Amino acid sequence: LEDLQDTFDFCYKVHYQPGEDRNKDAQYIQQLQALQAKLQNVDRQRREVLAQMQQLLGRSETLRELLQQELGAWRERQQHQCLGAPVDTNLRPLETWFTELGQGLFQLRQLLRALNDLRQKVTYERDPLVAETPLLEQRLQEQLTHLLKSAFVVEQQPSTPNAGKRPLVLRTASKFSARARLLVRLLDRSHRMETKIHIDRFRKFNILTSSSKTLLAGDSPQEGLVCDFQYLTLKEQKDSRSGKGKGTSGEGPLVVTEELHLITFTLAYAYCGLELELETTTLPFVIISNNNQFSSAWASILWFNMLSSDPR
Repeated sequence: LEDLQDTFDFCYKVHYQPGEDRNKDAQYIQQLQALQAKLQNVDRQRREVLAQMQQLLGRSETLRELLQQELGAWRERQQHQCLGAPVDTNLRPLETWFTELGQGLFQLRQLLRALNDLRQKVTYERDPLVAETPLLEQRLQEQLTHLLKSAFVVEQQPSTPNAGKRPLVLRTASKFSARARLLVRLLDRSHRMETKIHIDRFRKFNILTSSSKTLLAGDSPQEGLVCDFQYLTLKEQKDSRSGKGKGTSGEGPLVVTEELHLITFTLAYAYCGLELELETTTLPFVIISNNNQFSSAWASILWFNMLSSDPR
C-alpha cells in the first residue's frame, strides 16, 4: 500500500498540471487516466486493509470472550483450592493465550498508526481512512483496555507460611504473603511499573513492611510478570470514635470472625504509549487475634466461597 501510494504521489506531482487547458492533448489525457487508475487502486487497497482489520478485531473479540470464560473457570478452581480441593490452578496456559492476544492487538495498533501516517501524505475525497480509522482506533482501545484489566489477577491469595493453617485466615502481627500476576506478559523495561496494595472494610488496619512493589519479570521467561508481597503484617489502627467491629455503612457491630476484608492491588501499567491503571482484589479474608477464633473465622470463609464468586 505504501509503495502504491508513493508511486501515485510521484506521478501526480510530475504529470498533473492544474489550471492549464489541455483537454485536446491526447498524451496529457492519457496520463490523467493512468493517474486516476492509480488512485482507484490505492483506494481499493485501503478499503481492503481496513476490511481485514475489522475482521481481525471481530475475531479477537470472540477470542477475548472465550478467555474471559476460561479465566472465570480458573477463579472458581482457585476458590475451591482455598477450601482444600485438589484442583489445578496453573496459570501458564492462560498467560500464553492472554499474551498472544495482547501482542496481536498491539500489532494492530501499530498498523493503524502506520495507516494514519499514510493518510497524512495522501488523502482524497471519500478517503476511507478519514472515516474509518477513528472508529477502528476506538474499538481497538476498548479491546486492549478490557483485556489488560481482566489480565491482572491475584495468583496467590493471602496466606500465612504455616502449612497447618488454611489460607484467607490471617492473624494480627503474624507474617503473611500474597502475589498478583499480569497475564499479558508485555513489559516496557524503560518504564517502572509500580503495584500498590491497600486493605479496606470495617476495622482499619495498617499493612506493615512494604505496601508497594515494582512489577518484575521473573528470573526465567516462564515466570511471567509478578508482584510478590512477602512478610507482610497487619496492625490494627486504634480509633476511639468507633467500636471494635463497627461496620462502615451503619449496619451495627459485627463479630470479628465475621468481618470479611479485601486487599486491593493497583498497577500503573504502561506499554507502547498506552497507560492504564489496573486493579484486582483478593478473595475476602478474616483477621483474627488469637487461635481460639480460627474455627469461627474458617466458617465465615467457607460460607462466602460456597455462596459467592464476587469478592466485592
